[in-house]
This record gives sequence, C-alpha cells and structure tokens, in this order.
Amino acid sequence: MIAYIKGILTYIQDDSVIVDVHGIGYEVVCANPFDFQLSLNEEILIYTYHHVREDAQSLYGFKTEDEKYLFTKLISVSGIGPKSGINIQGSVEVSEFVSAVEQEDEKYLTQFRGVGKKTARQIILDLKGKLTGLLSITSELDETASGGTIRSSDLQDAEEALKSLGYSAHEIRAITPQLQQENAESTDEIIRKALALLMKQ
Repeated sequence: MIAYIKGILTYIQDDSVIVDVHGIGYEVVCANPFDFQLSLNEEILIYTYHHVREDAQSLYGFKTEDEKYLFTKLISVSGIGPKSGINIQGSVEVSEFVSAVEQEDEKYLTQFRGVGKKTARQIILDLKGKLTGLLSITSELDETASGGTIRSSDLQDAEEALKSLGYSAHEIRAITPQLQQENAESTDEIIRKALALLMKQ
C-alpha cells in the first residue's frame, strides 16, 4: 500500500493533484485540491489511501494523518464508498464530525450528500467510540476530571514540543485521554506529564 507521496506538485485539477516523484506523475484524488495551491511547483508530502478494485486503482490524498484516518473509518461503514467518504471528509472539521458522532447527531450527519437517516444511523453505530483519538492534544478542553483547566494554547505548545522531541501525532493522540485526567497548569507541566505517559507505552 502507498501510505504517502512526497514529490513536486506539478498540476492542480478540479478533483485531484499531480505529484511528480522522480519523473513519475501520481494522480491523487483530493476533496479540496486547491488547498495545495500555495505549494504548486514545490515539494510536498500528501498522506494517501491506496484504494484497489478489480478494475481500477486510485490514490486518495490528505493534508494530515487525522484526515486520512477519518476517511478510512468512513469507508468502513456500510453504504459509504471512497467517493462519498472523500466528499464527507473534505466538508468537515475533524473534531466537529467526531463530536456529532459521539452525540448521535443524525441531523448533522444527514446534511452530507448521499447520507440519509439509515446511513447516519449506521455511521453512529459503527464509529461511535472509535474516533475519539482524533480529538488531538490541541483540542479545546474544558474541565478536567480533577477539576482543573488546561488552556488550549498550552496544549498546542506542548504538542509542538513533543513533536520536536521525535514523538509522532499518533503517539501523542494515544495518551490524550489519560492526559486529560491530569491537572496541569503550565506548558512545562503538561510536557512532563505527557513524557511520563509516553515512556510507559
């Protein structure tokens, strides 16, 4: 499988981009190709999902790992194929979509083309409880279980610091639920607690 493409962005089309990798042009289907406009003729990295059928192979592209993960979960739902999945993924804020699924908000889900009440119910049934890892460390957190609050700006600073230390977004997401239970009042304290959790994994 092709996990990502790294090369020169040479063309932007209505529903895809072309990335030149050592003289081979890969066509990558994207929800919003013009999101990459500022990188035209420059080297970019696009996270990809390689969809294989008996009669065709397609690459679907995403700017972040979270977007790709959401897409893979969407197409695991009965009744949602890659075209529907990429349209939904490209129309939402990841955290907003996760919240809608967790709150069983069928009205929100049925706003997407091709998603009726039956499919909305199926999305909730299949994905509730499976997407909370996408609410990354930078998400706005209100009261923690211990009664304290953690500012989103401190969380964002902590995430950048952890990434600079070599930790991936996936590793950071994995400890987020536990970190939410901590009562940290500064970026340094968040980092210390996060490192302690990461070392236990």
